[in-house]
Amino acid sequence: MARDDPEVVIAGGGMVGLTLSLALAQGGLQVLLVDPLPFPKTLAAEFDGRVSAISYSSARMLGVLGVWEKLKPDAEPIRDILVTDARIGRSPSPFSLHFDHCEIGEPMGYIAENRHIRAALVQCAAAAPTLEIAVPDRVAAFQASPMGIAIELERGRSVLPSLLVAAEGRDSTSREQADIGVVSWSYPQRAIVATVEHERPHNGTAYEHFLPSGPFAILPMTGNRSSLVWTEREEIANSVLNLPQQDFESEIGRRFGAHLGTTRLSGPRWSYPLSFHLAREYVRPRFVLVGDTAHGIHPIAGQGLNLGFKDVAALAEVLLDAARLGLDFGALEVLRRYEHWRRFDSFALAAATDALNRLFSNDLVPFRLARDFGLGVVDTVGPLRRFFMRHAGGAVGTLPKLLRGDAA
Repeated sequence: MARDDPEVVIAGGGMVGLTLSLALAQGGLQVLLVDPLPFPKTLAAEFDGRVSAISYSSARMLGVLGVWEKLKPDAEPIRDILVTDARIGRSPSPFSLHFDHCEIGEPMGYIAENRHIRAALVQCAAAAPTLEIAVPDRVAAFQASPMGIAIELERGRSVLPSLLVAAEGRDSTSREQADIGVVSWSYPQRAIVATVEHERPHNGTAYEHFLPSGPFAILPMTGNRSSLVWTEREEIANSVLNLPQQDFESEIGRRFGAHLGTTRLSGPRWSYPLSFHLAREYVRPRFVLVGDTAHGIHPIAGQGLNLGFKDVAALAEVLLDAARLGLDFGALEVLRRYEHWRRFDSFALAAATDALNRLFSNDLVPFRLARDFGLGVVDTVGPLRRFFMRHAGGAVGTLPKLLRGDAA
C-alpha cells in the first residue's frame, strides 16, 4: 500500500457511514470517506424531514465517539411508549401496551431530527486527524486483489486501501458493482412525515396507534413539538399530502386525538415510499456492506438507524481487533466474523417488523383479536414487558464494545 493511501475507504457519508468513519479513525486507522452530496446540502433543513429513534445503547456509542455531547441538546428522551389498536373515529381497543422508563431506570432512547444527527457527526468527523473527507465524490470502480482493493473515484483519484465499505443506502451502486443480490419488495404504503406543535407537553411519551392503513406514530421532539409518521395506503397518500393545510390538520386531529390540545402543522410535509430488502451476502474479499446497504426494514418499530449503528459497532470491533493483531483486516476470513455477528440479527428484526406490519395493517376480526390479545399479554407480564423494553433499547444479544459504552 502506498504511503498516502488510506487503509479503509467508506462509500457513503450518511449517518451510518459517518459514525463508522469516526469509530475507525478514533481506533487509529487511516480512513477516507466519500459521498456524492456535499455536506451543506445534506445538513439543510429541506433535505430530510425525518427524525430517528436512538436507543440508549446507540447513545452510549455516540458518547464514546464524542458525538453525544453535541447532539444531546437536540435530542428528546423517550420516557414512555404507549401502543394502542384503534379505528379512526372510534375508541381505542381496551387492550394497550405501556412501556414506562422507570422500570429500567433510564430513558428507552431519544428522538432527534436527522439533520441534527448529521450535523453533530460532521462536526466530529471534521476534527478527526486520521479521517479524510472527500465530498462531493463517489466510487466509480473497484477491483479486489491480495494486495488490497484498487478504487477509482469519480473525480479521478486512485487509491489502494485494504477495505472498501459500502454505506450508500438502499440503492447502493457499489453493492450492485459487487454483484451482491438482494431479496426485496415494496409495501403498498407510504410514510407521511410532518412536525406539529401542540398546546400541552408530551412529557417524553411516544405514541403508536395501529390503524387499518398502518401505524400512526407520534414521536416526542424537543419543546412542545412532535414528529408524525403517518403510514397511509399508497393509492391515497398523494391525496392526503395535497390537502389544504386546515383539512390536513383536521385529519391529523382525527388520528392524533385531543390529549395534547390543539395541534398545528409546523413546517413542510414529507412522503417516503416503504420497502423491504436484505442483501444475500454482507461481505466479499475486501468489501463489506453496512446499514441500509445491507438491510432495509419497515419503520413500524423505529429501529432502522439503530440496526445500522449495530453494524457500525460490530464492524469497528472486528476490524480494529484484527488490525491490533497485525492481521489483514480486509481478508474474507476476518470479514466473515462481522457477517456472522450481524446477519442473523438483521434478518430477525427485518422479519419481525414485516410480520408486525402485516398483522396490524388490516381490519380483519381474527387479526384484530389476536393482536389485541398479544398487546394485553405483554402489558400484563412484567418480565416479558421489560424484555421488549431492553430490546427497544438495543441491550439484547451479544453487544459490541461501543454499544456497551466502551472504546472499540
